[in-house]
Amino acid sequence: MKIAFHGAARTVTGSKHLLTLKNGKKILLDSGLFQGMGKETDVLNREWGFDPSEVDILVLSHAHIDHSGLIPKLVKDGFNGPIYCTPATKSLAFILLEDSAEIQEDDVKYINKKRAAAGQPYLKPLYTLDDAKACFDQFKEVDYGHWTSIAEGVDLLFTDVGHIIGSAAVHLRIKENGKTEQLTFSGDVGRYRDIILRSPEVFPQADYIILESTYGNSLHELQTTTPDQLLEYIEKVCVKNRGKLIIPAFSVGRTQEILYSLNQLEVERRLPELDYFVDSPLSMEATQVVESYPQYFNARIQKLLKTDNDPFRFNGLKYIKTVEESKLLNFRNEPCVIISASGMADAGRVKHHISNSIENSRNGILLVGYCEPNSLGGRLMAGKKEVSIFGVSHEVHALVGSIRSMSAHGDYEDLCQWLACQDAKAVKKLFIVHGEYDVQIQFKQRLVNKGFLDVEIPERHYEEGLS
Repeated sequence: MKIAFHGAARTVTGSKHLLTLKNGKKILLDSGLFQGMGKETDVLNREWGFDPSEVDILVLSHAHIDHSGLIPKLVKDGFNGPIYCTPATKSLAFILLEDSAEIQEDDVKYINKKRAAAGQPYLKPLYTLDDAKACFDQFKEVDYGHWTSIAEGVDLLFTDVGHIIGSAAVHLRIKENGKTEQLTFSGDVGRYRDIILRSPEVFPQADYIILESTYGNSLHELQTTTPDQLLEYIEKVCVKNRGKLIIPAFSVGRTQEILYSLNQLEVERRLPELDYFVDSPLSMEATQVVESYPQYFNARIQKLLKTDNDPFRFNGLKYIKTVEESKLLNFRNEPCVIISASGMADAGRVKHHISNSIENSRNGILLVGYCEPNSLGGRLMAGKKEVSIFGVSHEVHALVGSIRSMSAHGDYEDLCQWLACQDAKAVKKLFIVHGEYDVQIQFKQRLVNKGFLDVEIPERHYEEGLS
């Protein structure tokens, strides 16, 4: 078999890895959207590097858009096979892909206004809402912990990696020419001792491993400080400065962690009496999906549910549904907290809130997850004093902060712990993906020191024969 890396290769987003078996069968691992890549983003998302109509099977590790967001385009461009994922991933993917389609259509409308003014031809969206809905019948549920035949000589196993609800490591047991080998794809590995989710599971010995490396050179802060850190920013911005605290947060995972931490502060009677807005219909839907899979919560949350039937709700919490309600928040003078998507601040309603708040020193912007360096969140995290938003330059006077402890990605200790169930010398090759190249170089040396004999950092469209 051969493996080709068409996304998340020496970059973080756009996860796509294509297996070609000796019998010609093609299995795609993830079909993710590139995000936060500046002017390159649109071009990267329009070029596959392979023919979608030749792909027989898609296996989806989890629902985050950088892993699932090009599924509608894959189907639109000719893929008509099954899409295997966990039940929770299927539930989340449906709402995330519909939301992504609406963003694609809105973004193209804005881009086409500029192209028309410059005398350039119009662009079409990557896909439409109808395209997103058209792929839903192809989703097939496979639960954790059961080997399932997905093609002749190919079995699939999902194990929980504790990244978001439904996230899984993908294990393929492939029999070719009388020999059986296992390939493991990590998807995104979560945190041990996560605030909400179970820890990543152990998995059977692999011959080949494809491993994410988002935080391959970093250690996170202790998670026990997260509610205290949130409280620190709320008190500084909202209580002392009487301003707005804008928190860009991914609708799945991060938003629920923030809500849980604020609930914890209320239980401890430390939460300031303010209005807390979740300005994202998607976040509301995603929270409902997360709450519908309590079996994936860790033991601490299971115990809490016996006394608190909704650990994501507290006094002062309000969900914003309509665009009109969202716009009214920009005219609000009272202090408040606004939690809104997207997490990298590169799309969605949060971009408007930042645009309207960034030049006022009373306000604050709190980044609580990974941001691509070229994204708006990444530029703010890097300390830029001036940023462009919707083509308009803004001086940064608002307080900009970050809480690294809230990342849903494991740090290098988490990644190494996940690998600890493997005999390193029995792994024929380990490929590092889903990370910035300088981070991957450092992580590679750490893995070599752990005993992995052959570690590769593939570039985009790199292909290699495995057996």
